[in-house]
Amino acid sequence: MARVSQEHLDARRRQILDGAARCFARNGFHGTSMQDVLKEVGLSAGAVYRYFPGKEDIIAAITEETFATIRGAFEEASRMSPPPTPDVLLSRVLGRVLAGEVHGLERRTFAALAVQLWSETLRDGRLAAQLDEGYATMRAAWTRLVEAYRDAGLLGGDVAADHVARTMIATAQGFIVQEALFGDVTPEVLENGLRGLMSMGPQKAS
Repeated sequence: MARVSQEHLDARRRQILDGAARCFARNGFHGTSMQDVLKEVGLSAGAVYRYFPGKEDIIAAITEETFATIRGAFEEASRMSPPPTPDVLLSRVLGRVLAGEVHGLERRTFAALAVQLWSETLRDGRLAAQLDEGYATMRAAWTRLVEAYRDAGLLGGDVAADHVARTMIATAQGFIVQEALFGDVTPEVLENGLRGLMSMGPQKAS
């Protein structure tokens, strides 16, 4: 019997994850059955169960990849030196997260999948642990970024660096939610909106 190559095994696993992600994005986790996944990917139950014992394992794998995509965008941005201002930086993060196709999904569908995964962590301890680990890594990276702003003289020291980092992360997460719910979110919108907020200052007396 011919030995199956690792490339073939990886491609088959990718086929299953991408097909399942499309199903979950369309119908949600609880509205999607394993039969739906099998039909989507065009494989037998035995072929799929060879890689994933059940639906929860597929969800966990998709969660890991999706969170890694988002986390990778944040971590890449945090390594920029010198760091661009928050409006430019967060625009790049959002562009990286929503650019291209992940799991064969368009940007709004991918955003919807991310929101569903975040929601699923509220009831699934395994997914919650994945999210907690990734979020802690992002917070640490972006706290260092805020400290770099201070070292460059761009930011004062009167607010805890972690508080600023969490606010920046929340801003990007909020725009991912907007893309999922309403669409029409572009990096330029985020960049321009933040630039406007950053330009605020005391009103001059008339």
